[in-house]
Amino acid sequence: QGHLAESGGGSAQAGGSLRLSCVTSTSIFRVSTMGWYRQAPGKQRELVAQITSGGATNYADSMKGRFTISRDGAKNTVYLQMNSLKPEDTAVYYCNADMRSLQLWGQGTLVTVSS
Repeated sequence: QGHLAESGGGSAQAGGSLRLSCVTSTSIFRVSTMGWYRQAPGKQRELVAQITSGGATNYADSMKGRFTISRDGAKNTVYLQMNSLKPEDTAVYYCNADMRSLQLWGQGTLVTVSS
């Protein structure tokens, strides 16, 4: 707990945009595949997007073309730019650091999209 600090959640209208940020320590950031997951009420947590330390990205099919994950090594921060938001994107979004033998999670940030 406390290794990942998320920010940027909030409310948006359908079709709008939000950007989430997650900052961590240098030692974690440099060796981790960083990712974003989300959990909607009554549903299981699901992958949104991942980005490796080398910059390779992976997206869930429903997010392709709308969401963009990126990382800034100078700031030890991973971002999730969310465009063309839909009401079904409403969820708690969690930052994840995957160090293979260890998974770290942020506390989550709520995103609410209204129609």
